[in-house]
Amino acid sequence: GQAKPRGVLTAALRGPPAAAGNAPPASPRRAEAAEPWCPYKVGGEGAASGRLCFRTPARGFQCAARACRAHRSPGGALVANVLRNGSVLLQWGPPRPAAGLRGFALNCSWDGTYTRFPCDSVELGAACRDYLLPEAHGSVRYRLCLQPRYAPPRPAPPAQCVEFRVEPAAMRDIVVAMTAVGGSICVMLVFICLLVAYITENLMSPAPAPRRA
Repeated sequence: GQAKPRGVLTAALRGPPAAAGNAPPASPRRAEAAEPWCPYKVGGEGAASGRLCFRTPARGFQCAARACRAHRSPGGALVANVLRNGSVLLQWGPPRPAAGLRGFALNCSWDGTYTRFPCDSVELGAACRDYLLPEAHGSVRYRLCLQPRYAPPRPAPPAQCVEFRVEPAAMRDIVVAMTAVGGSICVMLVFICLLVAYITENLMSPAPAPRRA
């Protein structure tokens, strides 16, 4: 099973201890603006494996039709935005209930020819609402599952999973080139049709017979 997120993630989300005195508590909006960082830990064989890292959330990101393709989990809670540059931005909303939430566990795998291979697993803080996969392999079907982690005795709810396939870079270039060539051919055909219509109307039509006096 997956290990529960370390206490350092919770401590990182809490921030520095409050100063002594009767200062009023900060509003949720002000606290969100003051702490924009998302703490996470990647488990695997990479250089950053096991280290606590921070990233800036991509708030307000919307998947544009020409440069992005969105894939949703069956429940709709997890969205994988596959970008044209090969990166994938995962987005999810706040889980319910919010009380006792410790963080999230993100598991990744992809289908090979005969078996399924695991990707890097990620532990994210409770304030995280997105995560970026900077480079995804082309022509590979990915399966990403996000599971909220709660403090005991509350059990973890079922994971939300999304599957998608990243277009290889060469195929993306071919599609772009074919689209550009196809647009040029369409424009040329329109001009040819107009030219043929003009010739047929003005040059090929018989001249009217002259009137006799």
